[in-house]
Amino acid sequence: MSAPTALEPYPYDRLGDLRGTADRHAGGCVDLSIGDPCDPPPPAAVEALGGSGAERSYPSSIGTPAFRAAAAGWLERRFGVEVASGGVMACVGTKELVASLPRLLQLRGHRGDTVLYPAVAYPTYAMGARLAGLRAVPVPLEGRGRLDLGSVDPADVERSLCLWVNSPANPTGAVDDLGAIAAWGRERGVLVCSDECYVEFVWERTRPAGAGPPLEGRTMLSTGLEGVLALHSLSKRSNLAGLRAGFYTGDTDLVDFLAQARRHLGFMVPGPVQAAAAVALDDDDHVEAQRQRYRDRLALLSRLLEGLGLRAPLPEGAFYLWVPAPDGDAWALAERLAVTAGMLVSPGEFYGGAGADHVRVSATVTDERLALLADRLAAAGTPDGPR
Repeated sequence: MSAPTALEPYPYDRLGDLRGTADRHAGGCVDLSIGDPCDPPPPAAVEALGGSGAERSYPSSIGTPAFRAAAAGWLERRFGVEVASGGVMACVGTKELVASLPRLLQLRGHRGDTVLYPAVAYPTYAMGARLAGLRAVPVPLEGRGRLDLGSVDPADVERSLCLWVNSPANPTGAVDDLGAIAAWGRERGVLVCSDECYVEFVWERTRPAGAGPPLEGRTMLSTGLEGVLALHSLSKRSNLAGLRAGFYTGDTDLVDFLAQARRHLGFMVPGPVQAAAAVALDDDDHVEAQRQRYRDRLALLSRLLEGLGLRAPLPEGAFYLWVPAPDGDAWALAERLAVTAGMLVSPGEFYGGAGADHVRVSATVTDERLALLADRLAAAGTPDGPR
């Protein structure tokens, strides 16, 4: 019998000592280390959760017609992409699909033993490969944080099972060229898997009213369905992380296979959750309000950190600041912020060795907690918050 695979500690479990340091401040730790939504979800979705009557029966693994239609409608309304509701399938959030997809691709008979993923990225892309007994090969990023596909070893391309892309990206906030990535994958026969959980949060100017969908071109689906799989979640968009509601769509044959395989595995989004998710997907107003909250918080955090002599540029997308550490020591910077302001941030090595010289700062805390942070920094002789 072979020795069991040793798994490294879950990244955020390593922050215990720094959390203790931050907690010693009056008012406790201001936790900016994880992207855990803190704002209210749309009330109509919460009402639907409790009044659907769907709790009595087993839910459909592929999703209810109402949920799938709402997802398809959202894709068309927000992105100008037409996907038949029959080609949209429910998933339990998206993390479970990210983690399980490499093994399911193996079962389908996809060639290759290698998963390509961004060198600075959400750790589950690599962990999904490891859990399937596959190679996880990081793709370097170029200066703007985009995938440098030209640097991938041709031998790794030949062995590739799939390529992960995340745009806007966690943790860097970079917005990638999805058209170029899709073309690269199709030319080489590599499945492109696009994790689009932050797609509503792109911080450039949107299209004028009446000029088309506001986020046109921001989903991999805009390039066509062949050879791509797109994953979407309501966790960030609608502050419904606790419900675990998401969906996937893309290449028709692959989507159909995954739907069948996942039925055998028993992956089902609870019926009341699907009812709430359908209501949330039909409502864009609460998303616009959330976009403004995150823009304001990112701007405030950027000013506060720059007041400490740090570079904290605003991202192209998502709701994180990716802050270079002085002298490249991210853990030292994380400790300094915990000591100075009771602020907990994530050292960049959590997202791969290539990120070890940065920290990630999340804007997912309430305005009241950010005001407390600004007051602490003002008392320490740093800027006093919004100007």
